[in-house]
Amino acid sequence: MKLRATLIGFTAILMWSFLALFTSASGKMPPFQLSAICFAIGSIPGLVVLVVNPSRLALLKQPAKVWLTGIAGLFGYHFLYFTALRNAPAVEAGLVAYLWPLLIVVGSALLPGERLRWYHVTGALAGLCGTFLIVARNGIDFNGAYAVGYGAAFLSAFTWSGYSLLTRRFDAVSTDVVTGFCLATSLLSLVCHLGLETTVWPATGFEWLAVIGLGLLPVGAAFYAWDYGVKNGDIQILGAASYAAPLLSTLILTLFGFAEPSWRIALACLLVTGGAVLAAQDMFRRRIQPPVAAE
Repeated sequence: MKLRATLIGFTAILMWSFLALFTSASGKMPPFQLSAICFAIGSIPGLVVLVVNPSRLALLKQPAKVWLTGIAGLFGYHFLYFTALRNAPAVEAGLVAYLWPLLIVVGSALLPGERLRWYHVTGALAGLCGTFLIVARNGIDFNGAYAVGYGAAFLSAFTWSGYSLLTRRFDAVSTDVVTGFCLATSLLSLVCHLGLETTVWPATGFEWLAVIGLGLLPVGAAFYAWDYGVKNGDIQILGAASYAAPLLSTLILTLFGFAEPSWRIALACLLVTGGAVLAAQDMFRRRIQPPVAAE
């Protein structure tokens, strides 16, 4: 059961790896407008399930703390991340924001029934180093003038890791509630768009397809898979393995001609993969442990 849930959670990481490709192909739509549309699309699968099986509507009746956690996690993270990109260089802001997998691994020590080992932290740090090689390929230059952006990036990392860890505490809450989180995030993003941005629609059918792809996968199904994975799977392995997202994203961009292959990517592959394997030691040991003979 735990292995299956962990693998489902990992599909979210795979879907997030397509985020950069689909975003690059979606045209020049401003971020909050894109977020509003994509989260609206992302809520459709959950709405279909509720229409087909109306009895599941009862599962949406949850305490206020569940709704506040979910909406703060999805909308709060994206609001802070977009704010960071608006107020700091993308490379530095992205690197700070990608502290969230490490924060999940370290923070998991606070969860009931979880034990933090040295190889969990070491694996996550290896993944962070691999991400550094990819994101900061042209060097980094943290400048105090961008303190607001860096602060927003750190808060975004703290927000997503906090959401993921708190979600684990709500393991009895059905993943159906993610539908409501997506709808609320879409509405709040629309409010931000109307107040902060100028509306820009996709110019071609191909751009519309990219927007739909974003809504169905990285900004849709991925959140349902992640919710199920962190509630029922191995959250430490998922945290360390999350560094595969920027690596896979770069490999996909390279495959489609948006980036050039380099030694950095190869070394990042070793660091991220090795880190994930190191962090997953417990799971490997459980898989190879011989069954106990009956007395």
